[in-house]
Amino acid sequence: MFPSCYSKPADSGGRRSAIVKLLLGVFVVYMLHTAWLLYGFLNTKACDGGRGVHCITSYLAARPRLQVSTGLSSLGQSAHQHDLAVKIDPFDPHSAFERQVNVSLPEETRANGTLYAVVYVHKAGASPLEDSREVHHVAQLTTYITPTHAAGPSDRQKVKCDSFSPRSHNPVSHWRPHLSVTVMSEDFTFNKAGLPSDVRRYMKVSHEGQQMIYLPLLLVNELSFRVRDLMEISSSTVQLPLTVSYEGISLRRFRFWVHLQDVVYSLRQFGFTEENIDEIKETLAGSNLYLLVLTAVITAIQLICEFLALKNDISFWRKKKNMAGMSRKSVLWRSLGTLLIFLHLLEETSLLVLLPVGLGACVEVFGVFFFLVLIIDLWFSLQASTYLSYLVYPLCFSGAVFSLAYLRQKNYYSWLVNSLVTGELTDIYRIICTSDTSSPGPFIISCSSSTCTSEGRAGHRTC
Repeated sequence: MFPSCYSKPADSGGRRSAIVKLLLGVFVVYMLHTAWLLYGFLNTKACDGGRGVHCITSYLAARPRLQVSTGLSSLGQSAHQHDLAVKIDPFDPHSAFERQVNVSLPEETRANGTLYAVVYVHKAGASPLEDSREVHHVAQLTTYITPTHAAGPSDRQKVKCDSFSPRSHNPVSHWRPHLSVTVMSEDFTFNKAGLPSDVRRYMKVSHEGQQMIYLPLLLVNELSFRVRDLMEISSSTVQLPLTVSYEGISLRRFRFWVHLQDVVYSLRQFGFTEENIDEIKETLAGSNLYLLVLTAVITAIQLICEFLALKNDISFWRKKKNMAGMSRKSVLWRSLGTLLIFLHLLEETSLLVLLPVGLGACVEVFGVFFFLVLIIDLWFSLQASTYLSYLVYPLCFSGAVFSLAYLRQKNYYSWLVNSLVTGELTDIYRIICTSDTSSPGPFIISCSSSTCTSEGRAGHRTC
């Protein structure tokens, strides 16, 4: 009586499972790569001086008399046109020191310009430009950020005046009051064939006959820089304080700091704000290396658990075809509560906390959206069923009268039974065709030429 329109649902569960396994595999490979890097920091193989092995020895092993000179330059180059700010003579690479000086700012820097510090480690008593074994590093002493003003009673008039100034909305040059200098002071002999890549870019090699000597590994520690320590530079600023500190570090710590500075640079490229980066710096720079490795392992396990929980939540809502067994109010209130928590954390919390909370809020909002779609779909189904009944019921009644008047019947009982069966099948057809055919229902109608049978929940409804 009804045409067959049975179709089997597409099996996409295996495809989703494969994608999830692929993502987990990529994450595991990334964590194993990170663990291998950390292992390399902890265990750098020294040169054993065997036959055919080229070793690179340390320049500091001979205990030369050295000097540290810190100059200022507005060009960001190691040129001779810079003023000497700090001079340490003699310089002991194994002893820490700290010097506080007042730096006179050039006119270009006061006019929203840039100023650099050029740190030299060279032979004592000689000019760094004349020493062939000098090493230097250029560090920026100024940075550009949008100025922030305090909201105290004494600053309200200042904020009101600055709100009309275009300078208050543009990045302004700020002073970095701390300059942290480090040198790898450990007497370590490198193998030329197995030289780590993170050390190679900071290494300068000098030759003495057949012997290769690497000069001091100099590094300016950017992890000590904090946004809250910045000082705004105005046109009336003449001098600003600068604290120059030094600390000798081991090879393990040197490589670790180089890697952390690369991580901070990558986070900045990904769009992290300086405030978020400061929180990461405080977590990484102030921790013991072994404790940091343990924290990384625990964080990786937590990320895997959060990913699996998010994946299960998404699968739950994708497979949910009705709201049976669920409270509408609980779905709405839970979604509202999660969204409010996310909006509250958006004001004060870093992206490391916001990302999992935001993904969870998106899943809850998707649940509410799914609930609204079900309501709208049910309303349209009821309306379509009502309007279709206006057409189907008169046709069933007129068909019964027509069959009684013009068709041959065995008896009145046979006519009554056939008419009721036809009306029942027509009513089932009306219910099926006005329901959601895109999701599995409580039964299937398998249609042949003259009969219909209902089966268990095994696929799509047909009509």
